[in-house]
Amino acid sequence: MSGERRYAHGLVLGKFYPPHAGHHHLVRTAQERCERLTVLVCAASVESVPLADRVAWMREAHPGAQVVGAVDDIPVDLRDPAVWEAHMAVFRGAVPGRVDAVFTSEEYGTELARRFGAEEVRVDPGRTRFPVSGTAVRADPVGNWEFLGPGVRAALTRRIVVLGAESTGTTTLSRALAAHYQARGGVWAGTGWVAEYGRAYSEEKLAAARAADPAATWEDVSFGSEEFPVIARRQDAEEERAARAGSPVLICDTDSFATGIWHERYLGGRNEEVEKIAALTHRDLYLLTDHVDVPFEDDGLRDGEHLRPWMTDRFRAELDRTGRRFVIVRGDHETRLKAAVAVVDELLRAGWHFADPLPERR
Repeated sequence: MSGERRYAHGLVLGKFYPPHAGHHHLVRTAQERCERLTVLVCAASVESVPLADRVAWMREAHPGAQVVGAVDDIPVDLRDPAVWEAHMAVFRGAVPGRVDAVFTSEEYGTELARRFGAEEVRVDPGRTRFPVSGTAVRADPVGNWEFLGPGVRAALTRRIVVLGAESTGTTTLSRALAAHYQARGGVWAGTGWVAEYGRAYSEEKLAAARAADPAATWEDVSFGSEEFPVIARRQDAEEERAARAGSPVLICDTDSFATGIWHERYLGGRNEEVEKIAALTHRDLYLLTDHVDVPFEDDGLRDGEHLRPWMTDRFRAELDRTGRRFVIVRGDHETRLKAAVAVVDELLRAGWHFADPLPERR
């Protein structure tokens, strides 16, 4: 950037609905040429992505910039001076003080800069560096997945949770389902699979028991209620990490909602802290593996064959009570996988629905 003019205070303004690689290129370019940069995120009340989320995504992507948000419910009309003044009142309220340069890829940048008393700096107006727009992303998130950052991906990823009683094939089905989508290639090759952290936690507890007594078995292991929130939080953290890095669909072998049922199974009653944790993350579909048609296998960490019907009923009852979308899968492995793929494909075909932004007259 040597030889190019530098500015004391630059401004990047946009809806970022949602933010994409073109937006990030614009902000990075502005940062390189400014001592201080403000990014103003403007959202209308009719839009379906919260302003707070957009601000958070931009702050994460550009920690060196000052990112601020404002609600702007004024339709755009580039030919109406009164409308311009109404917008400028919002902009100046969010960004007080002098602005030396306005960085933009949009045609309205010239007038916006003039009204701020600033210089206009156009950045890739033809979108040749990153051929993407917010409109394109809203119309086809999958086709534009490569242009989305981790936070946006995590928000848009369709999260599928496979859950069920002991030895009902949850791990087998979830692994196979993830492999099915990975095999489709392209954007789907990055489909993630999230393991059941509770099992790893249980293995560690059994290993600790055997370190103290080599003859210890699973029956010698006990759980405290305070351990279940630990498991739930770690499960959610692993899920979020995978959603930020993967394809438009994520397959999870259980989740924090299921952790609440496991608390009932081992200790009786519900755990309020686990319930609160489970309520923080939205899942799009649950696949409940029925205990019927799956013989019980004792792998050293199971002792509840007689409890499988009860657990299946509890999962179904709580899924119903909490209004979660779910499908019960039955039959042999191939039948279950075929049914799972069909219902997940149906979910993906339904697409992503963004509310239309306010109309624009240019």
